[in-house]
Amino acid sequence: MNLYGKAALFAGGVLFGSAGLKLLASKDAKKVYTHTLAAALRVKESAMGTVTSVQENAADILAAAEDINAKRAAQETVVEDDSAEAEG
Repeated sequence: MNLYGKAALFAGGVLFGSAGLKLLASKDAKKVYTHTLAAALRVKESAMGTVTSVQENAADILAAAEDINAKRAAQETVVEDDSAEAEG
């Protein structure tokens, strides 16, 4: 490719880039960006609500499991005490 061809490609790229920047900065494009960002924020809010709900449920399950284990440990202690008294 000769020098004129390279210069023409460069000039075309500059024009295409300038047109692209103007398109990206247009009012219509900004409206699209704003609506897209608003939708993304709604999705984030929904996801955070779901995460909070899952965390609360997990905390409830953990508390119930710890309660079950505490009751089981107390029952085992009573059984061990009764068997030690029977032996003694």
